[in-house]
Amino acid sequence: MKHAFLTVLFTATFVGSSFFSSFSGFESSQLPIPQIDPPIQPAGYAFAIWGLIYGWLIVSAVFGIWKRGTDPAWNTMRTPLIISLALGTPWLWVATQSAIAATALIFAMAVPAILAMLRAPRDDRWLARKPVSIYAGWLTAASFVSLGSTMAGYGIVLGSLGWAYLGIILALIVTLSVQIKAPYARAYGLTVVWALIGIIIANGMNGVTALSAVGIVAILSVWTYQFRIPPLMATQ
Repeated sequence: MKHAFLTVLFTATFVGSSFFSSFSGFESSQLPIPQIDPPIQPAGYAFAIWGLIYGWLIVSAVFGIWKRGTDPAWNTMRTPLIISLALGTPWLWVATQSAIAATALIFAMAVPAILAMLRAPRDDRWLARKPVSIYAGWLTAASFVSLGSTMAGYGIVLGSLGWAYLGIILALIVTLSVQIKAPYARAYGLTVVWALIGIIIANGMNGVTALSAVGIVAILSVWTYQFRIPPLMATQ
């Protein structure tokens, strides 16, 4: 029951933090080289997915403590999820203070979130696996958006366009690797697709759009192939 209680607690603090801080990209004053509409950043509408993430995590946490309070399968998922949510509670505030710290912190959030997704119970997929998959997928995309914006903002090796290309490539490597390892967590890859569509809309017709489109095709191709896997095989 302790794990279930901590999940509810840190889900509440994580969601509650959004009422005190907001974030839609690093301010130009936070970076030596201001990044105004960096090419790796999705269009503003894409960030609306946080509403879905917050709501579904709340439903999952409440259901979990109500019906699965001592379930070992849920507790296996809860431990890394608690770590991610605890780290995520101050993230919005950190993002308004330091781009470097925010980038490091969101990667630290993403790793246990992905682990929680990999450990999600096979049952209750709509109340455990899917909300955590969407959360992990968005953190994966957001981590590399943050990395690209920050590195370009500090003028490290590549400019904003170069970091957009590299960030998208790295995000795709991680996404495809995780998706192949976890064929049952299709919502993870589809969430990254959502982010890539946002990047396309923000950029119009250019090389970043082309690379994002290739990434979408790659993720959907893996997803389509996995969709044909019998359910028993997909959960192994």
